[in-house]
Amino acid sequence: MSLSQAQKKAFRSIGHHLNPVVMISENGISEGVLAELDRALNDHELIKVKFALPERDERSAMLEELIEACGAELVQKIGKMALLYRRNPQANPKLSNVQRYEGHHGRR
Repeated sequence: MSLSQAQKKAFRSIGHHLNPVVMISENGISEGVLAELDRALNDHELIKVKFALPERDERSAMLEELIEACGAELVQKIGKMALLYRRNPQANPKLSNVQRYEGHHGRR
């Protein structure tokens, strides 16, 4: 599953207004963090993750680990924020950031 440039652009537009739902600290990626990330991706499909790590290399390594562990795609990374997407065909339209946006702005 690879996102097109148009999809990434639309998702960045949606993501701009989102608050981070998962925070990754120096404690790393625990089972609890992965469970919360999985739940958030199932519910919302498109989520913002914040990395509370000072080192860019550490953030990048942890982001790669997260993407691998949860099967998500990276839409955008800016500083300590990352926007992740994982499609869920059974997502609740009231919770899915993607479906709510498309519902308000018409299908693209």
